[in-house]
Amino acid sequence: MRLAGRRILITGAASGIGRASAELFAREGAALALLDRNDHGLSDFDAVPCHADVTDVAAVGAAVAAAMSGLGGLDGLVNCAGKDQLGRLTEIAPEAWGEIIAVNLTGAANVCRAAVPGLRAAGGGTIVNVASGAGLFPLPNRTAYCAAKAGLVMFSKSLAMEVADGGIRVNAVCPGAIDTPMLAGSYQNAPDPVAEKTMIQQRYLLGRFGTPGEIAAAILFLSSTDASYITGTAMAVDGGRTFY
Repeated sequence: MRLAGRRILITGAASGIGRASAELFAREGAALALLDRNDHGLSDFDAVPCHADVTDVAAVGAAVAAAMSGLGGLDGLVNCAGKDQLGRLTEIAPEAWGEIIAVNLTGAANVCRAAVPGLRAAGGGTIVNVASGAGLFPLPNRTAYCAAKAGLVMFSKSLAMEVADGGIRVNAVCPGAIDTPMLAGSYQNAPDPVAEKTMIQQRYLLGRFGTPGEIAAAILFLSSTDASYITGTAMAVDGGRTFY
């Protein structure tokens, strides 16, 4: 029960890494508020449900306020909301570029902006932003996504400097290819889905996709007192992608 007594908000909690994190955090004793623009699946948890699109500043402010009211305060935040889209820079419409940046980078900043005062009021806490291996190592045909996730890595490091005086630790997790619906969409629509999937797996030293639960375990570590002397880091959880 490494999170017993902790009050934690998780965004993007309806599916993928966010949902796996919610399941693990609940088992570890956390009191949860779960934020997503898709309410489906949130009712499966004993948690404060918060409906919001992370790109909507007003909606995020209201959702974080509801989370703090329902939980009686806030001790931790996990930003899992994300969006991917394949395409070269010259192929992606400016609107699509803006949406990728808005969801992956600005959305996390919106939630952090709303949550930091509550974390300070609690005497400190943790923030874990789910970035990507694409923020550390470039990928083809994902210029917008790589830019957004690299920005999230540096945002996390900079925010760690800003809030350390409040006892708040901020870290980023950088997953590799994780077996989620978002990843499946990147190879199922290829001319040869099997070949595309194999090619992606071959980028990784371990030769396989990771699981949402493996990323949730890393997020749990950074959110727990086991990582009490870690802040401002970007942890690669990527099966060896960044050095292979």
